[in-house]
Amino acid sequence: MEKHRYVGKTKEAAINLAKEELQEVEENLFIKEIEVTQGGLFKKGKVEIEVIEKREVVKDIKDYLVNLLKNMGYSVNIEIKNKEEVPKYVIFSDNDALLIGKNGKNLKALTTIVNGYLNTELGRNYKFIIDVNEYKEKREHNLERLAKRIAREVATTGVEAKLDSMNSYERRIIHNILGNNKRVYTESEGEEPNRYVVIKPKKEEDK
Repeated sequence: MEKHRYVGKTKEAAINLAKEELQEVEENLFIKEIEVTQGGLFKKGKVEIEVIEKREVVKDIKDYLVNLLKNMGYSVNIEIKNKEEVPKYVIFSDNDALLIGKNGKNLKALTTIVNGYLNTELGRNYKFIIDVNEYKEKREHNLERLAKRIAREVATTGVEAKLDSMNSYERRIIHNILGNNKRVYTESEGEEPNRYVVIKPKKEEDK
């Protein structure tokens, strides 16, 4: 990941130097203040910043993933897509099932590794998505169908339904899908890693 350093009398001056040299607007740059030197009677103050272009970060994540997975023994191809302005890395490998893991466990671990790398390099959080052969998208569609089907059954019978244990990401999908439902509501119960969603019928006064 290429990092650039600029020095100015003020932070704003240093940022202007970065924008001019890199030909980028500030919104497309990650800027970190490195050092501030206070001015004195015979010494001018200065501010040093470190700058990384966001487009470099997007590319670097792909390169990091390819090298990481290659060292793990996978042969992969990675496509970069944008999902609501968030870069999404779709991995196609010679063993998708193993890379995904049970209930997406290995995929989640891979995301954690990349997060750690980015926190070290950027010194901040960066939003991105990693998927394997559109596993997450297919899983979201399946969860949506499941939630709506069970919600109809609960609304009809008046009997609450407990879903299988899910991770926090999947539980949030269920909660969001049924959040505005007029006949049922959802609650998460149980302890991690076996926490699950319960779909419950609304009482007449709550509808």
